[in-house]
Amino acid sequence: MSKIYLIPTTLGESRLETVLPSDHKNIIVSVSFFIVENIRTARRFLKLVDKDIDIDRLTFFELNQHTKAGDLHRYLEPLKDGHDIGIISEAGCPGIADPGADIVRIAHEKNIRVVPLVGPSSILLSLMASGLNGQNFAFNGYLPIKEPAKSKTIKMLESRVYAENQSQLFIEAPYRNLQLFADLIHTCDPKTLLCVAADITLETEFILTKPVSYWRKNQPDIQKRPAIFIIGK
Repeated sequence: MSKIYLIPTTLGESRLETVLPSDHKNIIVSVSFFIVENIRTARRFLKLVDKDIDIDRLTFFELNQHTKAGDLHRYLEPLKDGHDIGIISEAGCPGIADPGADIVRIAHEKNIRVVPLVGPSSILLSLMASGLNGQNFAFNGYLPIKEPAKSKTIKMLESRVYAENQSQLFIEAPYRNLQLFADLIHTCDPKTLLCVAADITLETEFILTKPVSYWRKNQPDIQKRPAIFIIGK
């Protein structure tokens, strides 16, 4: 039976062998059809997996914010002919903060087997290293950009930290990291814990959890670096 493989990628310029099991290669090179967030990034990743791979024999379907809903079913047509399909995210694990979830939902509707492969998730890795509650947590994606919606959202998430003991995770576009950091330390209570995790799995990895009162006197070097922010208690 044909399958859909969820293929994780590196979170940056890290060596494949440090974040992906070696047996992934055999699976990846057996696939000829890929649904990807960005074709150029996917091609580069596949060349890292196997420098001898014949990229020109592969078929890519692009899945991002510009993809029309009607295209999704068409992307799965190779399965009817017995072909497996691989889904590749821009970075990390497909389906997690990623449009790949839309394809996976259709696969379940059609009783197509979905096989998730092991790989790095910046969300889980940062939570693991934060020291904050990993039993009860929520990933909130991007916060509102404009005020007063942003501050209201931060206060609402902070209230969940104390009312439910629920760690709150979120992200920002790397070039807006320092603005979000400034908003957090201005809005949150001084005793609230804030974890800043940047460049996960890279040689420049930075992960530190401190009270907001500490961060008000110490600004991390995180501008234009992929980062996860977590607040907890």
